[in-house]
Amino acid sequence: ILPNSFNDNDTKRIVTAGREVIETEAAALVRLADLLDDNFCKAVDLILATRQRVIVSGMGKSGHVGRKIAATFASTGTPAYFVHPGEAAHGDLGMITGGDLLLIMSNSGATPELKAVIQHAKKLGCAII
Repeated sequence: ILPNSFNDNDTKRIVTAGREVIETEAAALVRLADLLDDNFCKAVDLILATRQRVIVSGMGKSGHVGRKIAATFASTGTPAYFVHPGEAAHGDLGMITGGDLLLIMSNSGATPELKAVIQHAKKLGCAII
């Protein structure tokens, strides 16, 4: 066990704060579960029906989360990879082919780089989540 450099008062505050964060996150997950609807089922169906690859794309924080999602899909047997939308504009659009499924991660849905990826995928007839 590592030595504790905090006094008893600090320790109590830190533990209390940690518990509050976990309780807040748990409550958010409960609310998220309540939001699942037919769209979730449609997304799952699209993923399971894909015979090509799941291409995940997103900018900023959405991109960081998207990289992890693509890695998780790939490591559990669903062919997947991440395409950075900024790199897509400079040659990586060729990594997306007809029959792929795109999972687009975006907070606003208005990121110009993502719009180009979506437009390209639509031309190829890719399904998009």
